[in-house]
Amino acid sequence: MVAAIDGGGDRRRPCRVVLTPRRMSLERFAQWAPEQLTQRDQVVLEATTNAWTRYDQLAPLVLEVKIAHPLLINLMSSARVKTDTRDTLHLARLLAAGLIPAVWVPPPPVRELRIVVAHRQRLVRQRTPVRNRLHSVRPAHQLPPPAGRLGSPQQQAWWDTLDLPPLERLRVRQDLVLLQTVDGLITEGAAELGRLSAQGPWKPIMPLLMPLPGCAVVTRMTSMTLLAALGDISRFPSAKKLVGSSGWGARVHDAGQTHRSGPLTKQGRRELRTVLVEAAWSAVEHHPHWHMEFERLVPALGKGKAIVAIARKLLVVVWAS
Repeated sequence: MVAAIDGGGDRRRPCRVVLTPRRMSLERFAQWAPEQLTQRDQVVLEATTNAWTRYDQLAPLVLEVKIAHPLLINLMSSARVKTDTRDTLHLARLLAAGLIPAVWVPPPPVRELRIVVAHRQRLVRQRTPVRNRLHSVRPAHQLPPPAGRLGSPQQQAWWDTLDLPPLERLRVRQDLVLLQTVDGLITEGAAELGRLSAQGPWKPIMPLLMPLPGCAVVTRMTSMTLLAALGDISRFPSAKKLVGSSGWGARVHDAGQTHRSGPLTKQGRRELRTVLVEAAWSAVEHHPHWHMEFERLVPALGKGKAIVAIARKLLVVVWAS
């Protein structure tokens, strides 16, 4: 959906619709944009799956391209009358008024790294229910646990000796094939992340990140996931901004004489919080300083909140490094 307004906005010259909202195929848009857009135009895009592609396509043609923050889209979605036509004009008017909260546009290397990290995480999530189904077979039939990991290729002979009903044997056999296939894909993704860490813009950063508590212990995977989520860390002027952007800032309601703080916002990239919690557990287990800090926090916060506090501190260390 494409629409345009002029650059007005004050009382003497209000905004005027110069291109009524219209639907346009991506092929038609690729032809239309170079013909109609000029270096004086500004463009705002909704944050969708193909936003980066449209951004790269439009950036050389116009003065500025902004991608609206998803929270703004959520506000638009809560309107009582919601149509693509209204949303398009609403975005255009906000852009003309300078009220678009834009998101950071990651450069191509960061986008590529995020694709690999996200794909590997999807594979890991797909593997979990398969493992759970296989683990449920043993207690259901009161079988003794074998040595090693239950779904590994080394356990194939153990599974073949089990006296299972025909339909359950079929399910187990297919789950084993599925688990081994997904394990191979995860290993391949990890190898690709290792290759990326030794080249391009990540190679000079890795020696700075790996010695940090938790990163060297967990493996290179933690560091690459961290880099994919953060991108250019210099875009955060302070550690407080970084913590807030990660979703570990507290919700605050401060109006008049009322001041309330709530739970964490949990906005921002989820994989950043996940990988930092993993790094925090490793730091607590292997690093004396973080172990003592964790033990100090547990009586007051409990283990769950204490490990999140450690993870937040690690994020501040990452920013300072």
